[in-house]
Amino acid sequence: MLAEQRRSLILEVLKDKGSVSVSELYRKLKVSRETIRRDITRLDQENRLSKTHGGAVSVDTLEPVFAERLAVNTGGKRAIAKLAATLVPDGSSLIIDAGTTTLCVAEALSTRRQLTVYTNDVQIAARLGGRNDNRVFILGGELQSAEGATLGRDVTAMLGNYFTDFVFVGAGALCEGPMLMDYSREAAEIRAQMLIQGRTSVLLADYTKFGRRAPVRVANLEKATHILCDRKPPASLAKSLGELKAELLIAGS
Repeated sequence: MLAEQRRSLILEVLKDKGSVSVSELYRKLKVSRETIRRDITRLDQENRLSKTHGGAVSVDTLEPVFAERLAVNTGGKRAIAKLAATLVPDGSSLIIDAGTTTLCVAEALSTRRQLTVYTNDVQIAARLGGRNDNRVFILGGELQSAEGATLGRDVTAMLGNYFTDFVFVGAGALCEGPMLMDYSREAAEIRAQMLIQGRTSVLLADYTKFGRRAPVRVANLEKATHILCDRKPPASLAKSLGELKAELLIAGS
């Protein structure tokens, strides 16, 4: 098989699956792992995929930077946040995930009093800290400056110490299965941990996340008690979500 044929096949696999490992390509292409790594490196240099440890991901599955995401479907995210805030009375304890929709939730909670908040998002901590007798704890870990959030195993370790009234978790991607997916192992592990740390665990997913795929699966979706969206999911996704015990709520409906 010619080099260009191999590279085209690699791109076809990525278009279908979003991510692929060197081992998987080795079994499929019947060439050496070193040849596959050279192909991946070449495609990465051409910006046709993104090279990862042990494989590659499609450039379409890379998460946009925070500022770009914040500008996408702002109205829908704020509608979800307004609905989420109705669940939370004064005096509640909360775990709030990092992200653009959860930042909108923090803004919607600005009038609540005496909240106890645990978050890995610096902007959320700033929104809710120092007001209305709230107590805010930042989950320690490595600061990702582009996201304004902490990631890593220190965050998941600290999360394990708390159990709250509410958990609000964002969605990187949500597709039939149902599967909640994310763009890094660290973010996926944090969200999986958050979903089991509250009496009421709420997944927030605006319509732009429907049908999307990302490289890493987030565990514990079945622990969600509520799923909040700004639009009704497509029939195939709605059917999958119906297999969960979570209550699906549509903002504005």
